[in-house]
Amino acid sequence: MGLTIYHNPRCSKSRQTLALLQEAAADFTIVEYLKTPLSIDELAALQKLMAIEAREMMRRGEEIYKQLSLADESDEAALLAAMAAHPILFERPVVSNGKKAVICRPPQRVQEVL
Repeated sequence: MGLTIYHNPRCSKSRQTLALLQEAAADFTIVEYLKTPLSIDELAALQKLMAIEAREMMRRGEEIYKQLSLADESDEAALLAAMAAHPILFERPVVSNGKKAVICRPPQRVQEVL
């Protein structure tokens, strides 16, 4: 089964995770989520594979997080919708094997889905 990396080439952790996938000679697809934003359904599917709350998938230090007052938001659907509308909020990199997904921080977490 192939892997998918949700990647931001400007992010050092994302580049390091990509390098680990290449070193492992893994079969993977790259999704540059800033160029091809994820839908709410895709985000919800990843959330289920990670078994975490939507907020744990978010970059809480981003200015848009503060502007939208997302720290005060408790509705999971609203948080997923915010990530779909503002893909910069999606924490990266995420690697999925279709059965499990992990946020690769640190990059070595990619081993969990290989």
